Amino acid sequence: MYPKINSLNISSDFYSVQGEGISTGIPSYFIRLGKCNLCCGMSREFSNQLLKDKNLEDGEIFKGDLEKSGKATWTCDSTSQWLWRGEEKPFQYLLDRWNEQELMGQILNGDVRLIWTGGEPCLPLHQQAIHKFMNHWYDNLMDMKIDVYGITPYHEIETNGTIYIEGYLFQYLKQINCSPKLSNSGMSENKRIVPKALKRIMQHDNYQFKFVISNEDDINEMFRDYITPFKMPLRNIVCMPGMDSQEQFHERTQWVLEMAKKYGFRGLTRLHISAWDRTLDV
Repeated sequence: MYPKINSLNISSDFYSVQGEGISTGIPSYFIRLGKCNLCCGMSREFSNQLLKDKNLEDGEIFKGDLEKSGKATWTCDSTSQWLWRGEEKPFQYLLDRWNEQELMGQILNGDVRLIWTGGEPCLPLHQQAIHKFMNHWYDNLMDMKIDVYGITPYHEIETNGTIYIEGYLFQYLKQINCSPKLSNSGMSENKRIVPKALKRIMQHDNYQFKFVISNEDDINEMFRDYITPFKMPLRNIVCMPGMDSQEQFHERTQWVLEMAKKYGFRGLTRLHISAWDRTLDV
């Protein structure tokens, strides 16, 4: 444990509606944490240069060097936020935000879900910080004479599935949304496929593996590298189309649904793109 941790490295936090996966359409409060252990679409040298230059606009969609060279077919669309925008915020910051927006009651009873995302929220220091934040929150509630045993906040975490989730955090999570990366990310196999981390997720009572696919080669790779070797149940597999604009929405969504009929996974879309186009913080 890291007893000196008393803050969360937050790049953005906002109230919106979940646009992806099995929780699509549910009002949610997103806490985007800074930093990631992967740099999809980019080489580490390229991302380090971006970190040094700090010349990306918030929400800017761009092509990394691996995508430009054909070694990847997409680049992480939240790079401008997790790479250098993270700021250490005291634990009280989120509690004050929820009170200011009059969301605390809905969060406490689970009507508004908490989505821990990034970046990569399962980085070891993030796991420690989230856990310590939860303890701080419960201490705060007890100080106000609120029965913590009567509250039911719904914690979801969005992870790339490459880092083992420790028990002290695992027990708090109501849902794990894992987005394993395919070779189209440009990441090497040993970086994006970590058996221990994936098997840990499958020990949870409520998890989904959420894949972004663009063609049937992606689907074949998904089965070859993940579903078959790890015996992932198809009921826990969600596939969404690779797209980043409203112009592609209907055609790509229809294609994914046809693939769901063919292969048996759950086919969904990316609802936030339909509603807000490329906007990240909605």
